[in-house]
Amino acid sequence: MMQKVIERILNLLAFLLTVGRPVTAAEIRHTVKGYDQPSDEAFRRTFERDKDLLRSLGVPLEMRHTDMWEVELGYVVPSDDYGITDPGLTDEERSALLLAAQVVKFGGQATEIGAIFKLGGATPPSESGTIYADLGHDLDTLGSMYGAVTDRRFARFTYKQRDRVVEPYGLIHRNGHWYLVAPESGAPEPVKAFRVDRMTSLQIGDTPNMFARPAEFDVADTLQSLSADGGEDQHALVRFDTDVAAIAMSHVRDAVEVESDTDGVLVDIPITSERDLIGWMLGFDDRAVIEGPPGLRAAFVAFVKGPQ
Repeated sequence: MMQKVIERILNLLAFLLTVGRPVTAAEIRHTVKGYDQPSDEAFRRTFERDKDLLRSLGVPLEMRHTDMWEVELGYVVPSDDYGITDPGLTDEERSALLLAAQVVKFGGQATEIGAIFKLGGATPPSESGTIYADLGHDLDTLGSMYGAVTDRRFARFTYKQRDRVVEPYGLIHRNGHWYLVAPESGAPEPVKAFRVDRMTSLQIGDTPNMFARPAEFDVADTLQSLSADGGEDQHALVRFDTDVAAIAMSHVRDAVEVESDTDGVLVDIPITSERDLIGWMLGFDDRAVIEGPPGLRAAFVAFVKGPQ
């Protein structure tokens, strides 16, 4: 369902940006794919929701007269207000973005790479084989969660065999999982972290602006301060070459140097997902080695070797 909404919104935006003049709702209904609703009322409801969504995303959707006689009004997106300045990316930078778009997936679905070509195109890099970053979970659930966060709507779901009602403050991806950070009605804790893949029976409230998120709230800092799901992080011992150790530690909060010698720097790294750590380790090639625990080291070796 969410994918159809996204496709319809993109079709509408593309039409408004390319037509070059104000267009009426009737013309949109008969021209843009996705607006084939069976009744006038169904179209009106769908179109009103889509307009609100475009505006909430920062698209300057305006109404202007369609001709010089000023009899009829139509919709237009002023290109001067919506266009972006050319970022001046080099061929190498565009190729890097293209590679990132190709290897990142949501719930197993490839990321749309059309936007890269709007930045000037890029030379397709060589195939990356089976290595990719799967950002997990299904698009419908994540889309509903994102809408609840942006519109400040209540969310209801079952979590650990108990019904919860929360105020969705933020949605964030960490260590291979998506987390909803939110205060729960009737709970003593000021805010909690809920793993999205462990939720069931998700329902999003119909009414927007039902709560106020604190202005100083930071979802990343809040998640870091919580022990998500009440569990403790596992730890990995990784030995880095001396010249990359500082860079590696700067990317991992709470990483601790255990020892340093001629063989490199041994670092204690807190983790909550083996898959996430393995994917990150691949970027260091042979300049980092997992020394423990044995099970994690074995999982990494098995991943690199692939099916035998």
